[in-house]
Amino acid sequence: MKQHPLLTLIFVAICAAAAGNLLVPGSYQPGDELYRHLTAQAKQHWNARRSKVSALTTPSEVQARQKFIREWMTRAVGGFPEKTPLNARITGGFARDGYRVEHLIFESQPQFYVTANVYVPAGRAPFPAVLGVAGHSVTGKAIDTYQYAWIGLVKRGFLVIAIDPPGQGERSEYFDAATGKSTVPIGTRQHSMAGTQCLLTGTTFARYEAWDGIRAVDYLLTRGDVDAKRIGVAGNSGGGTQSAYLAVLEPRLAAAVVSCYMTDWEQLWEKPGPQDAEQNFPEFLSSGLNFGDFMIAFAPKPITMLTAIRDYFPIAGGRATHAEVKRVFGVLGAAEHAGYFEHDDNHGWHQPRREATYRWLTKYLQGKDDDGREPAITPEPEANLNATKTGQVVTSFGGETVRSINLKLAERMYPERQAAKISDPEKLRRLIANTLKLPSRAGTPPAIVVDTESDARGSTTKYLLETEPGLRIPMTLTIPAGGTRRAAMLYLSSAGLSADRERIDAMVTSGTAVLAFDPRGWGGDASSTNSEEYSTEWQLSQRALLIGRRLVGMQVHDALRAFDYITQRPEIDPQKIGITGDGQGGVVALFAGALEPRIASVTAEGSVASYMTIVRAETHARMIGVVVPGVLREFDLPDVAGMVAPRPLNLISLRDAAGNRLPRETVEREYAFARMRYEKTRKAQLLRIDDDGGKGGR
Repeated sequence: MKQHPLLTLIFVAICAAAAGNLLVPGSYQPGDELYRHLTAQAKQHWNARRSKVSALTTPSEVQARQKFIREWMTRAVGGFPEKTPLNARITGGFARDGYRVEHLIFESQPQFYVTANVYVPAGRAPFPAVLGVAGHSVTGKAIDTYQYAWIGLVKRGFLVIAIDPPGQGERSEYFDAATGKSTVPIGTRQHSMAGTQCLLTGTTFARYEAWDGIRAVDYLLTRGDVDAKRIGVAGNSGGGTQSAYLAVLEPRLAAAVVSCYMTDWEQLWEKPGPQDAEQNFPEFLSSGLNFGDFMIAFAPKPITMLTAIRDYFPIAGGRATHAEVKRVFGVLGAAEHAGYFEHDDNHGWHQPRREATYRWLTKYLQGKDDDGREPAITPEPEANLNATKTGQVVTSFGGETVRSINLKLAERMYPERQAAKISDPEKLRRLIANTLKLPSRAGTPPAIVVDTESDARGSTTKYLLETEPGLRIPMTLTIPAGGTRRAAMLYLSSAGLSADRERIDAMVTSGTAVLAFDPRGWGGDASSTNSEEYSTEWQLSQRALLIGRRLVGMQVHDALRAFDYITQRPEIDPQKIGITGDGQGGVVALFAGALEPRIASVTAEGSVASYMTIVRAETHARMIGVVVPGVLREFDLPDVAGMVAPRPLNLISLRDAAGNRLPRETVEREYAFARMRYEKTRKAQLLRIDDDGGKGGR
């Protein structure tokens, strides 16, 4: 037995780093090669952007960048639907000293109901108005912290419209009327559940939040008591996210306040890392964007960032972003319109930041100075602010959800997908490779031997395979004893290298060499629960998307490089190399088999049946790792499967998006397109669809 202690330690460390456990913001400990690989690419992007923004020295250059930001953001959210009737109606309300509150419901899209409260000051109209966008509170607009802000503003003469975001307050998208509870926790969990599905259609959850805000401004403009030239937006945390986006996307705003959100990706990247679905856009960093661009797009109109020194949005990032933004505003002669406030406390729209909000909006929407002192305020019981009779849209009206609207979009998109129109296999391979953002392949990748041992059954060697410069994956090659050139099987499982040892041993016993490997981001259970929020898989996937890569695409590249390596082994017959993938490994195996015609056979077991399966699901679990933004415009997994023809393809125990095994007849319907491709090659018998591979269920 030949051992290299240092390399063995590295091998074990890579496997352990890939394993990971469930993360919460602030607990992610970078240390694996994939993290460093992604970080190196991110640094290139944010350094390039910094140079570009620092070179803005004339108003025309700033204006050109503003145009780029607005157009990019509109595309990034997935575009917007047409404006339809708001069908706005006041459902109730009450009066208090110096103001009244109206309960409002409007439809930002047909039957997509937005619940709101309108705080109307006493006095002479028209009033300056503020769109209040809520952070990730369970009760949305009605939580005490936000009521203080709305009431503090209305007492200063602002008309305030405070809206519930989808998935919060009265707009839970997963509310179970029988239990009176949400099956998915309200807030970020609901956003990321639906947001993952949105990515598949090339949209984002942010699209729905931003559109609700835009339509709220439309509503304000229907009121005779609102001054159309004096409308602002203010929000904290997730509401700060929305106010930052609306500063880019809603030109009718005259002032903006962004609380507890603004930072810089260079600081946020490491800790706590990417947050929930609406805060991450594919290609954001690789397109040369950062937090400061949300404010730059608003220049020279007044916008301020409110920060907390002990926030989990790093204060160093906030300070650096403000310095950059203030200089750009200065190019337009409006440096004072790039506001900044910080306080030594933690995350939240606490009183110091609310008072900074009052000062900013009073100055720029009312034209006067104000000390910002918050008056005595008594918040309402949250139920008093319900615009629906039952406290939930779903039980009062039914209507649409983000998931249901996205599903309708997917169903319209699917018949028009590019793969259905392409008959040339090479064109289809290029389409798949481009969609996955695969790098080019050339030559045989270098592999370092870590450990070798032999016995009567054969030899087992552990390697580190460099699939991209500076990126290594662990793999183990087991070759049965004997001198003949062997058939070989590439084996990967999302459960890690040590998974299904019994199956690997059986293949070796039958005379097949097995190369088992962990593509980047795998190795052990990536999350100890069904929640994807802030898991290792979520963090790595989102980081990859931000720099223009796809985690599943990188894993497919690893599989193809493992194939390139094993074809050069003298003990292996290069014409008899198959690939087997288990769990999400089945998706990777399917892609690899479609893209590499020399792979002799493909087996996918226990993997999700299709991307449409994910979009159709009420809920899903652990799907972010295989998600490809906009994929349903291009192809689905049954289209990929058809590319394996006429080689043997085994689809075993395919699953729905929650991990439940699908009946064979369901998979047959799903893979009708692949079956047709096989029939055209007169090899229909080589497409095998099985419920459980004879194992009695998995």
